Amino acid sequence: MTAAQAASSTPNRRSGGRVLVDQLRIHGADMAFCVPGESFLDALDAMHDAGGWLKLVTCRHEATASHMAEAHGKLTGRPGICFVTRGPGAAHAMIGIHTAFQDSTPMILFVGQIERATRDREAFQEIDIKAMFGHTAKWASDIDDPARIPELISRAFHVACSGRPGPVVLGLPEDMLTERTEAGDAARYRIVRPAPAPAQMAHLREILASAKRPIAMLGGGGWTQTAVDGIRGFIEANNLPAMASFRCVDLLDNDHPNYIGEISAGGAPPELPKRIREGCDVLLVVGARLGEFSTHGYTLVAPPKPRQRLIHVYADPDELGRVYQGELLIASGMEEFASAAAALPAVERRPWDDWTREARRDYERNQTPGPCPGAFDLGQAIKQFTAALSEDAVVTIDSGNFGGWVQRFHRARRFRGFIGPANGTMGYGIPAALAVKLAEPTRPVVAWVGDGGFLMSGHELATAVQYGANIVVLVVSNGIYGTIRMHQARAYPGRYPGTELSNPDFAAFARSFGAHGETVERTAQFLPALERALTAGKPAVVELKQDPEAISSRVTLAQLAEATRTGTPILAR
Repeated sequence: MTAAQAASSTPNRRSGGRVLVDQLRIHGADMAFCVPGESFLDALDAMHDAGGWLKLVTCRHEATASHMAEAHGKLTGRPGICFVTRGPGAAHAMIGIHTAFQDSTPMILFVGQIERATRDREAFQEIDIKAMFGHTAKWASDIDDPARIPELISRAFHVACSGRPGPVVLGLPEDMLTERTEAGDAARYRIVRPAPAPAQMAHLREILASAKRPIAMLGGGGWTQTAVDGIRGFIEANNLPAMASFRCVDLLDNDHPNYIGEISAGGAPPELPKRIREGCDVLLVVGARLGEFSTHGYTLVAPPKPRQRLIHVYADPDELGRVYQGELLIASGMEEFASAAAALPAVERRPWDDWTREARRDYERNQTPGPCPGAFDLGQAIKQFTAALSEDAVVTIDSGNFGGWVQRFHRARRFRGFIGPANGTMGYGIPAALAVKLAEPTRPVVAWVGDGGFLMSGHELATAVQYGANIVVLVVSNGIYGTIRMHQARAYPGRYPGTELSNPDFAAFARSFGAHGETVERTAQFLPALERALTAGKPAVVELKQDPEAISSRVTLAQLAEATRTGTPILAR
């Protein structure tokens, strides 16, 4: 046994809270997000003595704290850490757990719990962790014995990161944290991922060599820079057209000649769904789940046996074959597959070179904004935005109809340059931007949000000011819940209950926190306002006044309602 091993295994008498915090250090955690609670005071006390290695970020709401932790997990590939207390805190934090679940993001949520002796009496704020999080978390449990904290924290990190990444929830009984133990520390976790077999890679190349119109789809969690570089090399060597699944546009430089768009509700070139559904003969899916969004409601790829020859690469074997019967199913981590794919001999005689060029031309044609109602043209603004942004900038995005413009016109250039929730949660963009800026303070960070989403998390401007996280928030303000209004126009034209909003002056709201704030009403005002926000030296909010008639980047609200009345087919997004 080495001296380091001996030191790590030597027990010393500590409180459960101290043991917990020591394990976070061992496993490489450097940041935690919380709304403090009396049920985990001993853990907070241990953080006081952390010696600078752990940055504790105090948030204003548990929902935004959990979103910050999830975004931190997306950015770093390490579990985002969040602390909340008891039932109310857990209920609020559920939204971040659901995001981590559907987005395959490593995350650990610690929930301060009631004392062990009062369990099952419906004590104050009591919650059953396993019952509440059993569906959305990869693992949910309570730590009842402080001596087992090293074991269970090690397990939490392994579970969150191995296979398909995802969230873990651990309950921390208050009296367990104050109880003293002589438990020794665990060693740092190691990520365990499967790798493709040589025979599987040989079969993949055989299928690819017989293809006439292949398409690759990249998405999901578990990606690293190494994996992204490897898969790009494979795509280039074989001249494959490659698309991104929803909110995964940063897996391939959008300026790359092989990138053909995001298969999303708002951003996809109109021709792309037809290419997948009718033209594609081999579909290579790497890392993405073939879920509702990535298949346009399971219509582009028909379950259970698709028309396309399906090659599906995924880290969790339980996902493979769950909905779709692929010709080749490969259980593999992203780095492991990308390395094996990059080493394959390229297909030399490719009948799909024209197919790739045509798909790229479709993407480029989709980059031209059409006419836009009102004085502010969001499409033109986003084109200006992308051109003005430095290459190291990070864009975060909320959910809402405004996102259709961002997904269509913004070009992500580097890995982890674009972060958004694939589960469609609102209120995500601002806390995600804060998490990124706190982790990488030298990078410009801009959040795109709608007016509805801003009012779900805009209070975290207080956190931004408190920690000097100088994010820029661009608020697309049209006074409606745009996505739902669009669906109403499609299904119930002219009948719009529940979607009207009464908004504050967002610029004044920002200034009340000590942030920079201004309002843009015309397209020509946008770029100067953006430059002032980026150089303000403090958090900044720019409200962008959009005509509600501009319901999408392709169609107005009136056009959509009229098309519904007359039965005329129209592209709604």
